[in-house]
Amino acid sequence: MATNIGMMDSAYFVGRSEILAWINSTLHLNLSKVEEGCAGAIHCQLMDAVHPGIVPMHKVNFEAKNEYEMIQNYKVLQDVFNKLKITKNIEVNKLVKGRPLDNLEFLQWMKRYCDSINSGVIHNYNPVERREACKGGKEAGKKGTSSQSSAKSATAVVKSHSTQNPRKSDASNGHVPNQAPKPTKVSSGSSAYDEQITELKLSIDSLEKERDFYFGKLRDIEILCQTPEIEHLSVVEAIKRILYATADDASVMAEAQALISEQKEAESAGVISEEPGDSLKLETQKRKIINNLDVDVAASTTLSPRQRLSDASDVHFSSSPVII
Repeated sequence: MATNIGMMDSAYFVGRSEILAWINSTLHLNLSKVEEGCAGAIHCQLMDAVHPGIVPMHKVNFEAKNEYEMIQNYKVLQDVFNKLKITKNIEVNKLVKGRPLDNLEFLQWMKRYCDSINSGVIHNYNPVERREACKGGKEAGKKGTSSQSSAKSATAVVKSHSTQNPRKSDASNGHVPNQAPKPTKVSSGSSAYDEQITELKLSIDSLEKERDFYFGKLRDIEILCQTPEIEHLSVVEAIKRILYATADDASVMAEAQALISEQKEAESAGVISEEPGDSLKLETQKRKIINNLDVDVAASTTLSPRQRLSDASDVHFSSSPVII
């Protein structure tokens, strides 16, 4: 069951038009923009469609316009998620703002989840009847049906105008045949502009998300560079110099590389300077050992034969375990 899916899942590559067509066909609505579902009522009814009876539809408000009214719908949705043990996080603060990208991503997840229940097949569900228990549910259903009927009547009117007798049209107004297609051109042009505006909003939202993501990464690097244990290192200083550069200049990168090179040269010079000191210490220790041996030999030669004999007898008859 698709409770948590990654951002690279195929569900997030479903287009806006496909999402809108799925919602309109499932709930018998006529949405034209994904942000029209920001109130949360549509999400509640989608869950009611795949899990009949689990959503208290009398608590759902299809007339929600203010944020506090929308939040009540999302509370109902969250209760349903808790009942079904769905761990999906609902970003209410973003959804109620009506931003197209946020609402599109959540609806993409909703479609993936609904498709995972009974293979996306919904049996014996009447969305219009279920909406009658909601506040504003009847009006939402009427809007959907009236908009569909108006669209059909508009197409019928255009066809009837096009099939009229040309003699009658010429007698009444000679320019009627030329003026008939104008309203359709205006409507098609406005819908094209609306679609372009929506696409631009989506691209802007995606760019803002990408900007916030990389800014967070840079902030994490800055906090790491401020750690007392490593902030004195030349590598950290070089990173700070790049982070705090106010101009896009290639010299900043060159200065950072120079800091690292200077540190490497200093470390290699320190290793070389330590080697002569070590050799001097070894030489001094050797001389001390040789001098001590010379003193012992000189002391043994200055002893008299009687003292040497007494020393030997002491060694031979002592209880020491030393063996000569």
